[in-house]
Amino acid sequence: MLTAIIVEDMFDALQLLKSDIETNHNDIQIIDTAQSVVEAAKALRKKEPDILFLDIMLGDGTGFDILEIFPNLKSKIIFVTASDEFAIRAFRFAAIDYVLKPYSNEELSQAIERAKEQLQPTKERLDILKYTLSAPEQKPDKISLHTLDKISIVNLDDIVRCESDSNNTIFHLVEGEKVFVTKTLKHFAELLKNYQFLRVHQSHLLNLQYISAYIKTEGGYLLLKNGERVPVSIRKKSEVIEILDTMH
Repeated sequence: MLTAIIVEDMFDALQLLKSDIETNHNDIQIIDTAQSVVEAAKALRKKEPDILFLDIMLGDGTGFDILEIFPNLKSKIIFVTASDEFAIRAFRFAAIDYVLKPYSNEELSQAIERAKEQLQPTKERLDILKYTLSAPEQKPDKISLHTLDKISIVNLDDIVRCESDSNNTIFHLVEGEKVFVTKTLKHFAELLKNYQFLRVHQSHLLNLQYISAYIKTEGGYLLLKNGERVPVSIRKKSEVIEILDTMH
């Protein structure tokens, strides 16, 4: 039997989550609930659960405050957050799992299954999440990249380009290192579009700061500062030229 504590400041949402878990997950026993950082701290001092359902925004602080009070918490964490585009983007940047309210029973079940298997997010990934949530208009410094065997923390400015490899993405970094990530290029094109990254081709997403020139011959391609050539698709050509004009 797994134990769980739910931390959620909205009473109705807390009761709903409690009821959904009790109805659909016989292997989880809810040993306590809390509606604030203070209540959560009291509950966690009494007993550390196997799973901690943690809302981000609480009346007297945030879920991160709880994690700072208990830096060595061994509980698996399932973040529960309201459907907010900034929050979703922050979780994706940090490569940390979350459940969106309102959620379906299937989404909740998947999150619980993933939580059972997952390793705890490192402090560095939680810092990325915290920073990206607290400054939604700012360009994040770092991104967490999920490879097959680990999670790499990469500076956004060190990414030269991203290249599609069927349903995966290869990140080409400034020192020549490559990071192979098991997510599509479309995922990263959406995530990075406001941060000087441009999808110039079905298979290529570029960091604008590494473009040296647009060469019109041979069907049109971009010359990068490291000497690499990247093709530009026909339908992206005018957009690329327009953006490069504004940069020079």
